[in-house]
Amino acid sequence: MSFKPRLSFSQVINMNVGFLGIQYSFGLQQSAVNPIYDMLGASPDQIPMLNLAGPMTGLLIQPIIGAISDKTWSPRFGRRKPYFLIGALLCSICLFLYPFSSALWMAVGLLWVLDAANNTAMEPYRAFIADKLPSEQHATGFLTQSFFTGLGITLANISLFVFQKNIPGTYGSLPYWVYASFFLGSICSIVTVGWSVFKTPEIPPTEEELIALKAEKINVFTPFKEIGNAIGNMPRVMWQLALVYLFQWYALFCYWQNASKSIAQSVWNTTVYQNNPAYDEAVGWSGLVNGWYNIITFVSAFFLLWLAKKISPKMIHVICLIMAAIGLLVFPHITDKNLLFVPMAGFGVAWASMMGIPYLLVVDKIPKEKYGVYMGIINMMIVIPMLIQNLSFGYILKHFLNNDPGKAISFAGVLLLLAAVATLFIQSSGKQQNNDGTMTMNGGH
Repeated sequence: MSFKPRLSFSQVINMNVGFLGIQYSFGLQQSAVNPIYDMLGASPDQIPMLNLAGPMTGLLIQPIIGAISDKTWSPRFGRRKPYFLIGALLCSICLFLYPFSSALWMAVGLLWVLDAANNTAMEPYRAFIADKLPSEQHATGFLTQSFFTGLGITLANISLFVFQKNIPGTYGSLPYWVYASFFLGSICSIVTVGWSVFKTPEIPPTEEELIALKAEKINVFTPFKEIGNAIGNMPRVMWQLALVYLFQWYALFCYWQNASKSIAQSVWNTTVYQNNPAYDEAVGWSGLVNGWYNIITFVSAFFLLWLAKKISPKMIHVICLIMAAIGLLVFPHITDKNLLFVPMAGFGVAWASMMGIPYLLVVDKIPKEKYGVYMGIINMMIVIPMLIQNLSFGYILKHFLNNDPGKAISFAGVLLLLAAVATLFIQSSGKQQNNDGTMTMNGGH
């Protein structure tokens, strides 16, 4: 790939603003989809299996899209941007249709399509950073994505709270406020991605790279061969990161699936989810709590960027995981709804780290011509723990945790502590920014 000029901060913002729309959709999935399942009659131990769409589509689609986009170049459309647009368009359509789900099977089916669209748009965005920015700006790029992750999910959760308070009534099986939130997400998705596509040109391949692309024979099996070869040659640090992700992402799914029910139990003293105004209140408050931690995420993202110039990114992630673990261990024991915001502040800082810091640990070890496929493999490390969680946690919740959402949240806190311990064992030779903005190589800690 040709020379990469440094981009101004406004240019970095423009190229990443589409992440806001993608993450708005993800925020709705975090806070609204599981309560919708509850409202449509799902039992607590069914929820993990009903969330299979996220990990399965991520496992199948992200590495394939990454491998295909590595082999893509169009003078008119670019390399990554066609996948942004296709994913965002499908996402907008699904978000518009989702609240019209009249039965549980319909909501589950639409979630599969929605997650497939989100993954199609999201995967090339990680590779886009590595494509577009010089190495000394990688931290800025990835942590700007953390900023928009927090902002997008914050807007989604605040919209749930505001609409739930101000739009009464029900249409079909769901309240009007659900419709309003998903319609706003539909608009946000396509508009923000369209902005990034319009404002950010891609760097064309060099003449040599273009010749190599044209000479390579590509067929339906090519992406799978690329994925297999990349896994076979995967840097050691990525295997170490995979163990961290096993604990981290299993824990996060436990939290997202049980947050509303835990709040309903500890604050509103209810475990009834259908046609229960108290549970509606808990869902709205859960949206506000999740919105709060995502406010902390986008506020703290650039603080973490500054901190990454001072200390090891690995140690930043360890500290952040411990903060999140403490927050989740305290969360189910709080009976005052206003005090829930205190432990979730630490969770918000950790979420900023999760969305940016791990990529700094591995990006310099990835061949530039395989950015797409390796970013897809990193996503496999995210979705495989989610898949394991969806297949196993229903049994654990029913037989060991008595279908108690508070115990599920505590279980997640313990897993985050294990993730912090696993992070300590990462032996990274990743790049770290100095105070002058240059990069040095760090040995293992």
